[in-house]
Amino acid sequence: MRGVEERTLCGELNPGPGYFWVCTIGGMLSAGTTHVVITPLDVLKVNMQVYPIKYNTISSCFLTLLREQGPSAFWRGWGTKFFGYGVQGGFRFGLYEYFKKLYSNLLVDYNRSFIFFASSASAEVLANVALCPFEAIKVRVQAQPHFAKGLLDGFPKLYASEGLYGFYRGLVPLWGRNLPFSMIMFSSFEHSVDFLYRNVIRRRKEDCSTVQQLGVTCLAGCAAGSVASLITNPADNIVASLYNRKADSLLLAVKKIGLLNLFTRSLPIRIILVGPVVTLQWLFYDTIKVLSGLPTSGEVLADEELDKEVNEKV
Repeated sequence: MRGVEERTLCGELNPGPGYFWVCTIGGMLSAGTTHVVITPLDVLKVNMQVYPIKYNTISSCFLTLLREQGPSAFWRGWGTKFFGYGVQGGFRFGLYEYFKKLYSNLLVDYNRSFIFFASSASAEVLANVALCPFEAIKVRVQAQPHFAKGLLDGFPKLYASEGLYGFYRGLVPLWGRNLPFSMIMFSSFEHSVDFLYRNVIRRRKEDCSTVQQLGVTCLAGCAAGSVASLITNPADNIVASLYNRKADSLLLAVKKIGLLNLFTRSLPIRIILVGPVVTLQWLFYDTIKVLSGLPTSGEVLADEELDKEVNEKV
């Protein structure tokens, strides 16, 4: 089993620094661009979370914002999304690959799911520290039209009013949202890739065309994003509430929102938002890896079984 892990991990025995840099840059570009594309949906989601009485449905939120603030309201905060989520994506994907190699070498006898969880959690802790200041500006810009226009005026204004704490007010709930999201997403993606090659395509990854491999990436990314968004919706509502000063603490936010609303508020639009975004991120990310001469993502631990089946048929 160890040999399979070494062979399938990153497509080579000992990936060097160049590999991790490609993963980091790929993560930055894929995350930044996809989040910019869905900025209008994100604006709707944030406003529905912060003003649930005024915006109780997707259609009412869209029509009211369009009438009161105009079309430009739906692109508010795009700069913070591009740079913030770009930085987060670079940390998330690049460090995930690094920690996966590190933990695979250190924890040889551990279950692969544990390696996936530990690697994604380690990467996400650092990724969220980098994201948090951008997220603080983004949520305020989208939900408070008169706060700031974007990053350039938002950063100094927030620092002047709240100091450094203002940028990291939502770090703990951000971890609460993104840590389980990242752990579930990466683990689900890895297992989905393995399942698709073993049970659907029934061929080794190396024997499939680039189009087929990227198709597997899309299917696995869609499954991973959908599952992760369902589980982390409560933390997403808490983050929006804290950043917009609807509550001063985590416990007050939970009490004010209500247990049922934590799981259901803005859930439909979040599923619409997160599923396609994660799918596109994985597609762009793996496309960049392929163009750089690297294999697509995802371990296929079933290669030995497939080899045996092929040999038996021959």
